[in-house]
Amino acid sequence: MDLTDVMESSDDRAALFEPYRPRLFGIAYRMLGSAEDAEDLVQETYLRWHQADPAAMRAPEGWLVAVVTRLAIDRLRRRATERAAYVGSWLPEPIPTDDRLVPDRQAELASDLSMAFLVLLERLAPEERAALLLRDVFDWGYDEIARVLEKGEAACRQLVHRARERVRRDRPRFPVPADAKERLLDRFLAALAADDEEALLSLVAADVTFTGDGGDKMPSVRRVVRGASRVVRLLLGYERKGRGLVTHRLAWLNGEPTVVTSAGGRVVFTTSFDTDGERILACYRVLNPDKLRRVGGG
Repeated sequence: MDLTDVMESSDDRAALFEPYRPRLFGIAYRMLGSAEDAEDLVQETYLRWHQADPAAMRAPEGWLVAVVTRLAIDRLRRRATERAAYVGSWLPEPIPTDDRLVPDRQAELASDLSMAFLVLLERLAPEERAALLLRDVFDWGYDEIARVLEKGEAACRQLVHRARERVRRDRPRFPVPADAKERLLDRFLAALAADDEEALLSLVAADVTFTGDGGDKMPSVRRVVRGASRVVRLLLGYERKGRGLVTHRLAWLNGEPTVVTSAGGRVVFTTSFDTDGERILACYRVLNPDKLRRVGGG
């Protein structure tokens, strides 16, 4: 019995699809920065899988990855107008990545799911983003990428090269161990609690940045704040306004330790950090409640 025979049953099609669901979600989420949109695309891929000619799907993974990637490219192109009208800075939706909830465990590398990396991906055109992810995160060959994007291999190599030039040069040269990052964030939280401006200044880089995303739902800075003094003053200002009302904890989001801030048992924002292990290079604060639904209670 070949795959064509197996695919005649709807139940069999569903069973064949399920092992690929985490991989498809991982691609769609990295492309779109939205878990809800990623789930929508996975479901659309599932429906197309059920409707397709079995003879066209003798290599299920390749067929499914091609479909979800093309859907993501189309979604990104349509979303350009919405993104231009978004209030303030746009940040990806943070997602939990504990052992139970991690999407796409086999391809999971914290640096390739981190908020900092997803923000850098926003600089890329949709096809550049797809080519880079398929090549550098999911280890696909250029011949496979060419089939997905319906381009020649040489064109795909050029897409990946351009994407690397625009993204990789801004990433740390060496990955930061999770325990080093946790220790740094513990010191950060202790300095916040102590209202210690000097201690905070010692923990951030001179050119540190702060990006806040409240959308049109929560007040936040509309533009990226730059420079150690300005960022530290901003962080302390947030902390003083919420003192006695909010609590902070470290949680694993996007494959890295992240500060989750709650009030009255409800998560009010998350703060992700890009670091070199010794200094904080960038802060990414998500306050838009629409993007905090998967983070969980306080």
